[in-house]
Amino acid sequence: MKLKHLSLVLFLVIATILSLSCSKQKDDNNPITITIWHDKEDVVVDVIKQALEPLSPDIIVNFERKASLAETLKLVGNNPKTAPDMYLYAHDKIGVYAEMGILEPITNLVNPDTIKNLVPMTKTAATYKGNMYQLPIYFETLLFLYNKKYLKAEEVPSTTDDLLTYVKNKTKYGHFGYIEQHSTPYYFGPWINGFNGKVIDEKGEPCLDSKESLEALAYHLKFVKYMPDESEYATVNTLFIEGKAHTTIGGPWLIPTIKNAGIDLGIANMPVINQTGKPLTPYLGVQGFQVLKTGVQDPSKKQAIIKILEILSSEEVEIKLALASGCAPALESCYSDESIKKDEMVMAMKTTAENAVPMPNIPEMDVMWTVTGNLLTAVNMSGQDIETSAKQAQEKALNLIENMK
Repeated sequence: MKLKHLSLVLFLVIATILSLSCSKQKDDNNPITITIWHDKEDVVVDVIKQALEPLSPDIIVNFERKASLAETLKLVGNNPKTAPDMYLYAHDKIGVYAEMGILEPITNLVNPDTIKNLVPMTKTAATYKGNMYQLPIYFETLLFLYNKKYLKAEEVPSTTDDLLTYVKNKTKYGHFGYIEQHSTPYYFGPWINGFNGKVIDEKGEPCLDSKESLEALAYHLKFVKYMPDESEYATVNTLFIEGKAHTTIGGPWLIPTIKNAGIDLGIANMPVINQTGKPLTPYLGVQGFQVLKTGVQDPSKKQAIIKILEILSSEEVEIKLALASGCAPALESCYSDESIKKDEMVMAMKTTAENAVPMPNIPEMDVMWTVTGNLLTAVNMSGQDIETSAKQAQEKALNLIENMK
């Protein structure tokens, strides 16, 4: 009986050890799931998904599209149960989230050589108060576009005064010499920046009633008078793709629709503003990956995120993204690639971006988009006095920023 009892005990011990061993092995084989929020078009996400496929089944990456990503992230950023681990978005909200304390510096997760190889302006855009919070992947800016049916390359106005003359001569019979989303702050950016003005300075002080801003508003209005009153995205784009607008300023997101419409599209340098000698100077938007602190609290997740960032910062992925989307790679070395060199739009983006101004990433800019939009509507669409409207907008911005403190 004793022998039988001993055998039973040994059997149970061995069975328990095997069970624990199998259980541990099963736990070790459980995939790590990383959730990434984004607001990007399918063509961009598809390239990224394909690049990350080799990580499966050990690392599963879930992409969730969020229409109101910026606002939703403000609500859930500190909650590990509802927040994503990472998100793909423009750089201009970095200051807001950094002040909330929800972002992990990207320099804690990425090889220093990767950072060193980035286009300098993308590093500036991704940095807030001395910390870099975004891994730039690509950047985009507005381009000067023209319809080759109406203009040869050598006929494209090289200065804004020349453009205004062209506009006056060609805006008739349902045609427009030049159009843009004239009362949208992002599209007013080339004008105010070209006049050496700013919507807001580095210290968070609004500049809407500065001498430079007033000059930009007044000169810009000369062009607005020859554009449709309705300046929304759909209206402006429809006029261009129907061949009723000869020139426009648009982003890479507009190009596929234009080409599908059969427009013989040309891309030119931004016209130089006669009064300042500077070209129209658009804002620069840097798209990239930000990592939440909640995403790196678990060591296993942190290592998974490091692997993901390593793949996404490769030349191969950035080149594929550029060719698919028309945006410019953030890695300087990508511009040695022959396929990039031959891509007219990507190279035009790179050239234009050399003079572009990164969108301010400070929290105060959050209120400036709305206030500036209201100012443009008052001046361009309601015919209100420029100086009075700018002064009122400046006071409104100061009050809103004070309430943020």
